[in-house]
Amino acid sequence: MNGYVAGRSSSGTKTNTPIIETPQSVSVISAQQIRDQKIVSKFDEVLRYTPGVIAGTYGADFRNDWFLIRGFPAQNESLFLDGLQLFYTSYASWKLQPFNLERVEVLRGPSGILYGGSAPGGLVNAVSKLPRAEPVRYLETGINNHGNAYTAFDIGGVVPQSGNGQTLYRFVGQVQGGGTQTDYTYDNNFFFAPSVTWRPDGDTKLTVYATAAHNNTRAENFLPYVGTVTNAPFGRIPTSLFAGDPRADRFRREQETLGYQFEKNITDSLDFRQNARFAHVDVFYTGLYGLGYATTPAAADIMRGNFYARGVANQLNLDNQLEYRFATGALQHTALFGVDLKHYALDDRQGFGAGTNLNVLNPVYGVNAPFNAALYQDVYLTQGMAAVYLQDQVKLDRLTVVLSGRQDWVDLDNDNRLGPDQSRKDSKFSGRVGAIYNLDFGVAPYVSYMTGYNPIIGVNAAGRLQLPETSEQTEVGVKYEPVGLNARFSVAWFDLKRKNALTTDPNNPLFQTQNGEITSRGLELEAVANITPDFKLVASYTNYALFVSQDLNSALIGTVPTNTPREFASVWTDYTFSDGPLRGFGLGGGVRYIGSSFADMANTALVPSFVLGDLAMHYEWDHHWRAALNVANVTDKIYVASCAVITSCYYGDRRRITASLAYKW
Repeated sequence: MNGYVAGRSSSGTKTNTPIIETPQSVSVISAQQIRDQKIVSKFDEVLRYTPGVIAGTYGADFRNDWFLIRGFPAQNESLFLDGLQLFYTSYASWKLQPFNLERVEVLRGPSGILYGGSAPGGLVNAVSKLPRAEPVRYLETGINNHGNAYTAFDIGGVVPQSGNGQTLYRFVGQVQGGGTQTDYTYDNNFFFAPSVTWRPDGDTKLTVYATAAHNNTRAENFLPYVGTVTNAPFGRIPTSLFAGDPRADRFRREQETLGYQFEKNITDSLDFRQNARFAHVDVFYTGLYGLGYATTPAAADIMRGNFYARGVANQLNLDNQLEYRFATGALQHTALFGVDLKHYALDDRQGFGAGTNLNVLNPVYGVNAPFNAALYQDVYLTQGMAAVYLQDQVKLDRLTVVLSGRQDWVDLDNDNRLGPDQSRKDSKFSGRVGAIYNLDFGVAPYVSYMTGYNPIIGVNAAGRLQLPETSEQTEVGVKYEPVGLNARFSVAWFDLKRKNALTTDPNNPLFQTQNGEITSRGLELEAVANITPDFKLVASYTNYALFVSQDLNSALIGTVPTNTPREFASVWTDYTFSDGPLRGFGLGGGVRYIGSSFADMANTALVPSFVLGDLAMHYEWDHHWRAALNVANVTDKIYVASCAVITSCYYGDRRRITASLAYKW
């Protein structure tokens, strides 16, 4: 993949299929786009210019990556790495490193037909940097205006050997640390990702890989609506305010993975693939966060809760695929049969107590100790999943029809140390039917219908296990790849319904409950082009109606869920001079518009829309060196990214200037 335009994607079908022949919305973000935009530590920033996706839902917080797809939170169930799920619930979250990614594929719409439980809006599949035959020798270092610096390396190639076969290797890593825009809040990370590929012959390939990562930061924001979105009597709360207590606040993540990818071409028409991975994460989080004003906004005192969470999760995935290509008369078939197995275990402890108030104009720190009291949650949850799936891509001349079906069996056990144990068994069939027709001049209209199934891990405030959620979607669209231009344009209209959706329990905000149904219905436009080898562009526009369509509380029907914009647009372009006195010099820039959202379920508190600009300058010389200066939020606009509730609003990223220098040989 050169530039920004990908011709193929495996995420939509789990086969090597051209995007123009896939009857579903697919976007691919290349490693070159990630590099040009200089995304260092926040994976969700990779998604900022993608249609249908809102990234950084909770603003400038560095603990996790948050994103919505077609209006629904997707980071918990819909984060995939190399085709295998990185599921999380409670606080045992995963973090991906942008520097370790070859590309990121976004599949929009219910996608559990091939992948199992995932959010109804779609999924994000990040593809790791793995060994390749071309030598890789790359070093990069940089620093931003908050004093946060990093050094990264990417080294790989072929192991010299005699005889048949080939062994490849790759080592990728990064060390990063320093301050952020918020007082007392750092963003410290390191990761190391070694991998080895063995090719004994032209038909067999085995790649073994591992990762180890450490993250250290603190929570940000949790500020009231009055004083952030609107003026309080004292004005606005400073964006640099740390609402916790440095004595009590900690967030630490240890994360490791070990896996392999095996491919075998059995015959010219029959392939077998097996992907497996074990992943472990240990998250420790304790700290104070805001609960709204203690009295009136004029007093400027916010109440704080003292929170504790320890989540240790292990996940084992094994996906077996058998692909068979054959013909029946005029019909060409690509059939896929799969057996998908997953085991997930979570040791989850949580506690909550009272903390001291904090005056936002004159904060006093060092008076709170870390949480040390009784827990309100202490459970060991396990989920086992087994599934079989079958897909047939049938081609008749220019017409491609995709038929997919999957049967899931899920066991969930709750070993509750504070109450009675519980368990439940579920099974569900999900399916997809889609058709796309490729015309002579690059236009491809398509239509699809699909259903989704997402088993939920967790309990409600009454201690009962959550019910599985289901979804269904109809999508129609057109993709266009103009002859003579390396570009793709697409338009999609969808009607998506999510049932048994999780929302914050209004009677107990520490838990979630399930309401009836949420509908997301709208339009997405996308353009991605390598206009020339030196001139690249991505642009998107999204507009949809998102509302509660069924609920036991009739007052909520027709309302929009909180912290969910319904209109957004973006454009990014990058140009490098290849001739003349400016040869090697390049300029890039982008504009992002995020529409308004709501801070309360009744939709009376509006969070305004905002527009952000990004700039990039870079210079390459001597075929080895590259210097870059990137500015995110170039006007230093102060804005609220969203509010989960009226007492929890989140400032977005202020201006961030990153200077970097890279060397390859």
